[in-house]
Amino acid sequence: MTIPVILDTDIGFDVDDIWALSFLLKCPELDVRLITVCSGEVRYRAALVAKFLTLAGRTDIPVGLGISTKPNPQTHANWLGDYDLDNYPGRVYEDGVGALCDTIMLHQDAVRLVCIGPLTNIAAALQTNPDIVNHARVVGMHGSIKRGYLGAPKPMREFNVVQDIAACQAVFKAAWPKLITPLDTCGTTVLSGENFQRIATSPLETNKAIMVNHYDWFAKIAEWKRMNSLAEHLDVNKQSSVLYDCVAVYLAFASDWATIERLNIEVNDAGETVVSDQGNAIDCATEWVDEDAFLKFLSQRLAS
Repeated sequence: MTIPVILDTDIGFDVDDIWALSFLLKCPELDVRLITVCSGEVRYRAALVAKFLTLAGRTDIPVGLGISTKPNPQTHANWLGDYDLDNYPGRVYEDGVGALCDTIMLHQDAVRLVCIGPLTNIAAALQTNPDIVNHARVVGMHGSIKRGYLGAPKPMREFNVVQDIAACQAVFKAAWPKLITPLDTCGTTVLSGENFQRIATSPLETNKAIMVNHYDWFAKIAEWKRMNSLAEHLDVNKQSSVLYDCVAVYLAFASDWATIERLNIEVNDAGETVVSDQGNAIDCATEWVDEDAFLKFLSQRLAS
């Protein structure tokens, strides 16, 4: 039996979301019922999702516009081109938060709510219909517990949390099952060698789209002072960027290659995710059991 899934994504800034979207569509374990977009200019993000779904032959999946927030750079604009969301043959919900609530409540089995962006939409959904906590499980890419970006030996404030701290606090406090991949595990997830070349040389249109956005994203971040070190750390022709969000997609249906610990996590007002007696019980992927196996699996799924 497949698992019903809703994806909530901030696709179009960091490039890992488009990798995660493709991975999601390649997982037969998961039945994608809705994709909502969050943060920044949501019509741009929805258009990216719609164009990719069209390319993948998955226009059966509806797209929902979430809550717009302060804009951030549109790193996928070149690939998007003049694509118009109005031309998407599938269904587009202007009220993505309402569609998210309705989709959750339609299912008797718990929907996996895969959250790979700031939690603005999810917090709004909790306010719209608090009963969704009884019908969904949250799987997210959020936080940093013992390690930070690129495996740094100390926790750091993680982007998705910091972009909407209050929303993350609300979602983490809500009484639904929660499973996250913090930077401790997802912060080192890079395809290289054969795993990367399998995608870079793939004839599939979805993988060609990934690679266009891969190169465009690296070109963009090379212009940003804050991202220079990352651009220098990774070789654009030999490896992917850090594919944080792909780990959350994997955890929606399996966890064999990761160590899962139930920890009491508090999101403080600085956006730090700390283990605390005042925290809420959250299952956290804190270590890899076999990261190499996951990376090979991810690459093979994307190339399939």
